[in-house]
Amino acid sequence: MTFPYKLTRVGVVMTPEPGNDLEAEGVLNPGSGRDQDGTLYLLPRIVAAGNVSRVGLARVVIVDGEPTGVVREGVVLEPDRGFEYGADHAGVEDPRVTFIPRLGTHVMTYVAYGPLGPRTAIAVSTDLREWRRLGPAHFLYEESLDIDLGLFHNKDTVFFPEPVTAPDGVESFAVLHRPMWDIGETAPGEGVRVPAGVDDPRQSIWISYIPVELVLADIRNITLWGQHRFVAGPEFAFEELKIGGGPPPLRVPEGWLILHHGVTGVIDSAFEQQKNVNYRAGGMILDAVDPSRVLDRTPQALLEAETEEELNGIVPNVVFPTAIEEIDGQLWVFYGMADTKIGVARLDRAL
Repeated sequence: MTFPYKLTRVGVVMTPEPGNDLEAEGVLNPGSGRDQDGTLYLLPRIVAAGNVSRVGLARVVIVDGEPTGVVREGVVLEPDRGFEYGADHAGVEDPRVTFIPRLGTHVMTYVAYGPLGPRTAIAVSTDLREWRRLGPAHFLYEESLDIDLGLFHNKDTVFFPEPVTAPDGVESFAVLHRPMWDIGETAPGEGVRVPAGVDDPRQSIWISYIPVELVLADIRNITLWGQHRFVAGPEFAFEELKIGGGPPPLRVPEGWLILHHGVTGVIDSAFEQQKNVNYRAGGMILDAVDPSRVLDRTPQALLEAETEEELNGIVPNVVFPTAIEEIDGQLWVFYGMADTKIGVARLDRAL
């Protein structure tokens, strides 16, 4: 059976600005959203010398229904909190932005590159310009897993735009994330540990839930994640090393469409930029009622590094989708190119 969606690359929409020190090491992996007037923005990760990342704001230029470039409008988040910087490193990285109508707010998950390495943190905004930090995500203990997920580095986190029913039957917000099982990264000698029932230590996509009632009572509760479940791990050749989530899940007739990245090559420390890897984009359909259940997935990549911008850059051989937006009825995917530029691809139903 053919996967029902395909990606077609279109071009580059954002490149590092000459002379801008904040973008000396690239612009990449953007979140996205529309302000209260409906104007479309990217929230790119912008990287200064020394691999210090900030989150910028850039209005998307649209010509004849197609995104062709951006107009920069400043920086909206930078690593100035204690959980976002360490002794010799800092960063707020790879923002994923979901507008959740039930809350009337944009929810940003991002990687806080703090004292213990990369952790997921959350911020919220009604206008994409002013962001209220809610702090790092906290993982409620699940006895069945026999482990504390809060021990691990975690990346590639993104919220669903609509509530779903959690395993306990409660209406909940859901979030995808990617735990990294090597505790030795922060506690040398501790090595790799995995939850009970997990046999494959490769990094995979998980899902957690937060009751809607708790979040409506106090939005800070959106940082309290529970009922953790495995969703999908590496299965095909283009995902040999690991997989991780991409843009916010998109509701489609088949269920929830997610785009993910699959990685091959050699992975070094989580504290270092990777150089010997190849990132490709794949897709999955998750069940509309139970999004921890995979209904379909791509055995081959939907998009892989082929152009000069994708093959050569700060981290070569990378396509890394992080945002999906609709413009005049057409879906567009924004993605990082070799950790240096931002590209756009058209998302269509496969014929």
